[in-house]
Amino acid sequence: MRMEVQLGSVHAVYLFGVVAIVLSMVLRANVVVPAILATFAVAATFSGSLTGATIAVFNGSLVAAKELFSIFLVIALMTSLLNALRALGADQQMVRPFRRVMTNGHVGFLVVAGVTYLISLFFWPTPAVPLVAATLLPAALVAGLPPMGAAMAIAIAGQGMALSSDYVIRVAPGISARAAGIPDAAAMVADKALVLSLITGAVALGLGYLAVRAQIRAPSQRHLDRWQGGASLADSLAGQRETVAPKIGSFDKSVLALQAAEGVEGEAALAGGGTLAAAPAARWCGVLAIATPVVFGALILFMLAPKVFPGLPELKGGDAAALVGGTAALMMLVASFAADGAKAMHTAADHIIDGLVFSFRAMGTVLPIAGFFFLGAGEFSGAILGLPAGTQGPDLLFEVIRAFDHLIPQNPTVVAFAVLLVGMITGIDGSGFAGLPLTGALSGALGPVAGLHPSTLAAIGQMGAVWTGGGTLIAWSSLIAVAGFCRVPVLDLARMLFLPVCAGLILSTLLAVLLF
Repeated sequence: MRMEVQLGSVHAVYLFGVVAIVLSMVLRANVVVPAILATFAVAATFSGSLTGATIAVFNGSLVAAKELFSIFLVIALMTSLLNALRALGADQQMVRPFRRVMTNGHVGFLVVAGVTYLISLFFWPTPAVPLVAATLLPAALVAGLPPMGAAMAIAIAGQGMALSSDYVIRVAPGISARAAGIPDAAAMVADKALVLSLITGAVALGLGYLAVRAQIRAPSQRHLDRWQGGASLADSLAGQRETVAPKIGSFDKSVLALQAAEGVEGEAALAGGGTLAAAPAARWCGVLAIATPVVFGALILFMLAPKVFPGLPELKGGDAAALVGGTAALMMLVASFAADGAKAMHTAADHIIDGLVFSFRAMGTVLPIAGFFFLGAGEFSGAILGLPAGTQGPDLLFEVIRAFDHLIPQNPTVVAFAVLLVGMITGIDGSGFAGLPLTGALSGALGPVAGLHPSTLAAIGQMGAVWTGGGTLIAWSSLIAVAGFCRVPVLDLARMLFLPVCAGLILSTLLAVLLF
């Protein structure tokens, strides 16, 4: 027998807050302000106290920080490792062998996509884009790949496939799972997101390749000379930022990527002059260029082994992310001592500080947004509203869904595409991750209604949000950085990506309903 749920004014205020946040995303406005105001309004309506509502604004971000800090720390440690590798020049050494493989533009398309995917899987696309642009892009252009083809390969493989699954660092699956009320199922969300990202990416890369195939030319140095004769990297990126949008998403990832590019190019110049590192450091450069992908590849195999051999112990909860973060920290120390010797006692700490700064810069705006959506879940709302310990808080979003579940189609396909659409709408602001608390919360509430596991819906919503806002469909996202590095018009790039990416998302959502 269906239990009736009585809705009150606090439910109406909470729904109004959800609508305000979604509209802000559609209008490309920053969603932090409406999230904070909505948290204040809901808490004031619930408690009738302005003091309590003000405290709830702080508690919302605090609760979100407690739940998500492990994610911030993993990002920081992985970034510190990349900075340490960059000081040695090992980051470029890792990808240099792939330049010899690109014998023609067709192979170049696959190599650029594959290397971008691998680097983005471990370090996120922000540093991957400038690294590939500085190291592989010139070779791909000489091989005959047009700049638009290279831009599509980088965007689909990095901002799309790698970032949407986030299988190694596991920021996105962690946020989605916690918002859905299944924090222990983050690994399940990650596994499903990996499958969906590979399906979406395979379709998008296939259609993208067909779109540029006729433009691939015979190998020639003239292709690179013509490309280099265009605008400079910084001028191209800056001009596109001014033309397309004065404000880019929540993270301003194009700026971060440009800064990373300048660092890569500067170090490449030093390396060319032979003054980058002493001989011992140069030897360590080669060792770490091999050891880093081998170690993290072994970690992936270790995480996947229990799924192939069921008898093996499986990592629980956040152990997978902790293992990645701990490995990154230890390898960062090795790279720091290799590059700086005794000075590494100071530079290693600097790398960690830089990583933490980057982490909060990239993800800090998620906290007040997640705090608002955590307010709609009974597991967290009590702490946010300041209720006594052990007191069950209001389950606002779930109660609203239960009140109207008779109006929601019971067809799992309809619900799956609805969550995908919500995810794509939340990605319109150009950040990709800001909408994950909403898609996760909806997945936890709608999963039982639709007969789908919440982890499946969370993975679908994650696909929509990250593929859209992460940098494949929205011109004011970090897609601007990709276009700037490849020196192609960002609006043309977004148009070229639209049909391949949307086709991939539709197919992966259909298969998710059938497979999961």
